[in-house]
Amino acid sequence: MAVEARARTQEPHDEHVGGNVLVSIGALLLGMLLAALDQTIVSTALPTIVSELGGMEHLSWVVTAYLLASTAATPLWGKLGDQYGRKKLFQAAIVLFLVGSALCGAAQNMPQLIAFRALQGLGGGGLMVLSMAIVGDLVPPRERGRYQGLFGAVFGATSVLGPLLGGLFTEHLSWRWVFYVNLPVGVVALAVIAAVLHIPSRAARHVIDYLGTFLIASVATCLVLVASLGGTTWAWGSPQIVGLAVLGAVLAVAFVAVERRAAEPVLPLKLFAVRTFTLSAVISFIVGFAMFGAMTYLPTFLQVVQGVSPTMSGVYMLPMVFGLLLSSTLSGQIVSRTGRWKVFPIAGTAVTTLGLLLLHRLDENSSTAVMSTYFFVFGLGLGLVMQVLVLIVQNAVSYEDLGVATSGATFFRSIGASFGVAIFGTIFAGRLGDELGAALGGVPLPPGVSVDSLQADPRGIAALPPSLRPDALHAYAASITDVFLYAVPVALLGFVLAWFLKEDKLRASVTAPDLSETYASNPVERSSYDEVCRALSVLGSREGRREIYRRITERAGYDLLPATSWLVLRMKKYGTVEPARLAEHLPVPLSVIIAAARQTEERRLAVRNGLGLHLTDQGRQVAERLAQAREESLAELLGDWWGPDRPTDLVRLVKLLNEELSGSDREEPHDTGPGARIGRALT
Repeated sequence: MAVEARARTQEPHDEHVGGNVLVSIGALLLGMLLAALDQTIVSTALPTIVSELGGMEHLSWVVTAYLLASTAATPLWGKLGDQYGRKKLFQAAIVLFLVGSALCGAAQNMPQLIAFRALQGLGGGGLMVLSMAIVGDLVPPRERGRYQGLFGAVFGATSVLGPLLGGLFTEHLSWRWVFYVNLPVGVVALAVIAAVLHIPSRAARHVIDYLGTFLIASVATCLVLVASLGGTTWAWGSPQIVGLAVLGAVLAVAFVAVERRAAEPVLPLKLFAVRTFTLSAVISFIVGFAMFGAMTYLPTFLQVVQGVSPTMSGVYMLPMVFGLLLSSTLSGQIVSRTGRWKVFPIAGTAVTTLGLLLLHRLDENSSTAVMSTYFFVFGLGLGLVMQVLVLIVQNAVSYEDLGVATSGATFFRSIGASFGVAIFGTIFAGRLGDELGAALGGVPLPPGVSVDSLQADPRGIAALPPSLRPDALHAYAASITDVFLYAVPVALLGFVLAWFLKEDKLRASVTAPDLSETYASNPVERSSYDEVCRALSVLGSREGRREIYRRITERAGYDLLPATSWLVLRMKKYGTVEPARLAEHLPVPLSVIIAAARQTEERRLAVRNGLGLHLTDQGRQVAERLAQAREESLAELLGDWWGPDRPTDLVRLVKLLNEELSGSDREEPHDTGPGARIGRALT
């Protein structure tokens, strides 16, 4: 869950990054695809799984076991990867995930499936964390945002494709293929990683908070067990439930005591002194609660009550996914550009509350158009608040706490998802027994069919006489939709809390996070350095397309063409430039380069020696001032993080990005690297 409390300060040793970087990143994307797809592909298969293995009341734990395991494992994977090498740990995570997938596909009963899902979740947490971290090892800071954006695209794609694929496999093959499909993809990723991935060695040592990780995972597990088993398996006042609640409270006290003394705490308690973080953590919990609770039980409503196929239930869910992706992307971009953000958590929680009320109104007679509209509204509300919560937490804390604050917010969202699924499941199971008993109690039923059997396996509805089927379907419909009504007060609490958020001025370096950072079940594990690196690379790319050199020239106080400043800085970095060669190898018109070269000679900034241009003494002075202005522009984006006591790794990052903005001296035609994008900006 949490990232390193201290930013990574060691530079990689001088070791060549071998292999094909693009192929390596492709394999990392496959690894991320495994974990991302597994969170969505299972949803449409769940009704069939619980029908075949028995135990509708245990449906929630198929999801919850994965969520809890992946959330608890996240901080360990990140720090162990730093300490012992990310390649080995990433391979271990793939193997663990594949073993869990194979066992899930072979499960013969619900307890087995739940246990194997937890094993799968342990591996999935590593796939999430390490794939993103390895990108930072493979590509320079200037390019990091662009490549990490690909992982966000994977999440967007799996949000759409997951429910569809889950339905297709379930309907045309078997629900077991929802898990087996991971095996060939994982084997390919494992082979490619072994063959081509070479990562610079690092020497980042950590004091890993094993006890804190164990305690916080145990507290979450106890509370989720209370929420899911209370009132169903055991009565609320039973010794088992009371014992679990007391154990959870004792473990929570122990966790607080341990975190106060931990050198690198998994969740620093000082963060809760920041009001924005505390409020955002609670709202994040609520968003995860509502999102995963609904995503888990809506396919059951569609397949059992509406009678649609598993595949079509995935299609019916698409409006919710599109609403979520649309509003999530737009809200993050608007906030990054305007600096105003408070309206989004308020509007998002309000629309989510409205969406839950609309979902409560669904029944067995609801039309496709009505369901699609309600699903879209619900997704729209979730998306409005998801991106922004991560962004405002990053804006509210000091640089040293940036990493742990980001991971802390995503941790609470993941725990909220676990609670949502568990509590929705408890309410559903309790309501279903009551509704079926009221509808069919005392009515003669066919042999082998009873209220208990119908509660465990909805396929028994088909064996009922035609006159009783509508009552049974209505019982299922009412039980599921009542769940959404019970969630309304929780969403309303989020709406009220959102009003208490203080809208601090947004730092320029705080940018909209990737989709992979905002998905409800994906806890994030990055250092403060990594977060700033990602943000500045995104901003640098955006500014590179918007006359970055015009701004630098203006800041330095010179009346030069933007292309002239670019050319002068290239000469400063490489000693000489050949205008004709630049025009051949970069997508910059020859006329622009000739005009820039002519101006350097007219202003006596450079002299020609053969085909190349070299800086004069005056040119070197101008180049120094331009470089300083460029560094100041980058530093300005960091706001109060760039204070008198700024960390050395931030200073190093700004200098590194400053150098990289000059581009490479070996760019090829149609290149898409930094020099190419800057070149396009000059035209």
